[in-house]
Amino acid sequence: MDSSLEGIDWVQAKADLAADDFDNGRSPEALRRSFHQSQQVAFARDGDRVVGMARLLSDGVCNAYLVDVWTTSAYRRQGIASAMIRRLLNAVPGQHVGLQTDNAQPLYEALGFKPQPEFWSVVVGSWLDNDANR
Repeated sequence: MDSSLEGIDWVQAKADLAADDFDNGRSPEALRRSFHQSQQVAFARDGDRVVGMARLLSDGVCNAYLVDVWTTSAYRRQGIASAMIRRLLNAVPGQHVGLQTDNAQPLYEALGFKPQPEFWSVVVGSWLDNDANR
């Protein structure tokens, strides 16, 4: 487990995400930029291969947002996601950390997260139609 962006094969990472049905359409370069521009990142590796990743966006004062938490299928249920999330949470003491999940509620509940009454969002224009993805 580390927070180093060095040595990551972003093309392979994108392929692994797609194979796990966790790809949201970013190009490998856009995926790289997403992690490089985040305040905190965590990676789990098996040799040179990334088998888990997560990132945290934060204003550095009171609010943070946990995104892109993923562990490759063959490595799930071994505590990798929990360890990455704890690592990220430890980097933002005193901050409110939010997230959105479709099907990992038990994981987040076990880590102390509580459901919020509402989450609202909007995509400005068309999804991923921006300079970062061209």
